[in-house]
Amino acid sequence: MDDWTPRTRAIAAGRPHGPGEPLNTPIVATSTFEAGGDAVYSRSDGTATWAAFEEVVGSLEGGTAVSFASGVATLSAVLDSLPVGSTVAVPSFSYAVTRGALKHAQQLGRLTVTELEPTDTQAWLDCDADLLWLESPTNPTLDVMEIETIARGTKGRVVVDNTFATSLHQQPLSLGADIVVHSATKLIGGHSDLLLGVAVAVDQDIVDELRAARTRVGATPGALEAWLALRGLRTLPVRLAEQTRTAELLVSRLAEHPAVTKVRYPGFGMMAAFEVAGADAADKVCANVRLIRPATSLGGVESLVERRAWLPGEERVPPGLIRFSIGLEDPEDLWRDLLTALG
Repeated sequence: MDDWTPRTRAIAAGRPHGPGEPLNTPIVATSTFEAGGDAVYSRSDGTATWAAFEEVVGSLEGGTAVSFASGVATLSAVLDSLPVGSTVAVPSFSYAVTRGALKHAQQLGRLTVTELEPTDTQAWLDCDADLLWLESPTNPTLDVMEIETIARGTKGRVVVDNTFATSLHQQPLSLGADIVVHSATKLIGGHSDLLLGVAVAVDQDIVDELRAARTRVGATPGALEAWLALRGLRTLPVRLAEQTRTAELLVSRLAEHPAVTKVRYPGFGMMAAFEVAGADAADKVCANVRLIRPATSLGGVESLVERRAWLPGEERVPPGLIRFSIGLEDPEDLWRDLLTALG
């Protein structure tokens, strides 16, 4: 398997083998197991459905994967491992829920949190935090952080949210990160029909910490969700390649449109953002699309737009910024829809 490409591993890893075995790992819908075997209770021991999903994600990221009930549950498990009084650095522009969870922990006196500009690499190298939470590209401003420079230049534990890039565009563990996290709800699942999260690490002690945290709070994935995420993951390479081609085309056209004041695109992937002249103009664009849907979340086969500054905690985001999750529709249909909405 080590010599397979990521595209092949996404399809071939995590499958049953042997005469008479099913081609696909089935949905194992059970809470408990008959005594005498390796597994006792699914909350602590998992099921074959989880194991298959975790095998594929771990293979793609280069570590051991631990799945959770949601991306937020994954975040909580990582923070749960920190002693009271620990310091955490997080990008000032990043997923609002991440910063919200950290703010809550700080209000409770559990953690001390510092927000740093994502592209100020020297500030990250100088921050001396116990845990550095990196997000690259950032949500929703799509800044690209210097993961390797930061990870190899600091002493704290480095976590990278790899949801936007996925393992197909960057592998933070190989760059020195300690933990990679994903909201598998997004690109991994790929169809906007499940909630799931996953963390990946190389160090076995960290893997054991994550599994213990999952068991303590019962943040276990459902059997159906794990199965759906695995099925979605099988097509991630081909979905993302096509979505990226469409993104590159639409980004180049948006950059030339007179109503667009700025386009943000990291140079890879299917996430983009563009700015228009203020909140009212952005709300009008989101209200006038017909094919593209105005909705939160991202990474599905359908294209979505959202003015992110309306959300609590996103006050620093430019009011006219529209986050654009680019799906699998025909790019010319998407462009006509954008032209109509932009006016």
